[in-house]
Amino acid sequence: MLKDFKAFVMRGNVVDMAVGIVIGAAFGTIIKSLVSDVLMPPIGLLLGGVDFSNLFVVIKEGATAGPFASLVEAQEAGAVTINYGMFVNTIISFLIIAFAIFVLIRNLNKMKREEEAPPAKPTTKECGFCFSTVAIKATRCPNCTSALEAGAA
Repeated sequence: MLKDFKAFVMRGNVVDMAVGIVIGAAFGTIIKSLVSDVLMPPIGLLLGGVDFSNLFVVIKEGATAGPFASLVEAQEAGAVTINYGMFVNTIISFLIIAFAIFVLIRNLNKMKREEEAPPAKPTTKECGFCFSTVAIKATRCPNCTSALEAGAA
């Protein structure tokens, strides 16, 4: 059983998938940082100094009554909150990751189509009698004058 498991794990597809998951997780972390640290502060500034990570609604007061200036304060007080600002950040992160994956898959498919392009139709054929090269539409060989089948050698 251990031998079968080792054979399964060492297959190329499983290793490729594992590498893809690790790289995907790292990419997700980078995108999360891009959204929360680079994109959202200027967007919040344009919208009147809003910090999206601190947008929340208190559902139930905690040990200390609100209003709370930040999400951290509300959580420290034990308040139950709906963190819709974090949800907006997560949606933006998802859209960026989805777009990056779309661009990657589109380029991979484009490269695959270029590799699989059908070969060009032949423009010449070989005479079956003298083995010289003849135009594909020729019905007679210009070298030996043998009758040729149209489109074939």
